[in-house]
Amino acid sequence: MIEPTESIYNSEDVNKMLDSLLREAAPWWNEFYSDREKGIPFFVNAPDENLVQYFDSNTLIPGRVLELGCGPGRNAIYMAQKGCEVDAVDLSQEALTWAKERASSLDVNVRFHCANVFDMTFTPNSYDLIYDSGCLHHIAPHRRISYIDMIRKTLKPGGCFGLTCFVYGEQGAQITDWEVYRLRSLKVGLGYTEQKLRTLFHDFQVVELRRMIRQVQPNPLFGESFLWTALFQKQC
Repeated sequence: MIEPTESIYNSEDVNKMLDSLLREAAPWWNEFYSDREKGIPFFVNAPDENLVQYFDSNTLIPGRVLELGCGPGRNAIYMAQKGCEVDAVDLSQEALTWAKERASSLDVNVRFHCANVFDMTFTPNSYDLIYDSGCLHHIAPHRRISYIDMIRKTLKPGGCFGLTCFVYGEQGAQITDWEVYRLRSLKVGLGYTEQKLRTLFHDFQVVELRRMIRQVQPNPLFGESFLWTALFQKQC
């Protein structure tokens, strides 16, 4: 007798089943990044204002960095210029082609990886900083626990996790976790409240959690007030 292919035996099978209810991510993001002239705020080639603040104040110092959802590379390039050894991951080949062009034009070395972070294997306790500018709010709720667990395991003791993500209720980011599956869509992305972020990262020390400061473009920095910015530290 032929074994049914749509069977659930473990938690990863549940994750794959729930993934199948939502759009396939890589083709959508490749299409998104294919038109570089769209008026998308984060298409600017400027690092996050909070990230620059952390380095300028020596809250962060150069080290080994993993960026999750790096897009066209603006933050990865900045951190490499600051002397960091950077691995930058994105599932969109279109985004990474753009990122590599930017890095090459500035003679900056970044190791770009085209992959889904859930398909990658990371060495435990290997990064001083993990940075996410806009990835978390596009991760489905059923994958969030694995995502946070990966960050916890991959950071060195005392290492930091930097984050920017949508504020709940702004820019249309106001559906609940359960509604994702009723609607079979994350819509524009998932918004977060301050309390939800503190709860999700409860076993990290909160270094900073605030609204991002809007930067009027053109500007050497990026910032939008509809985003949270946070810096969490893994306990030693």
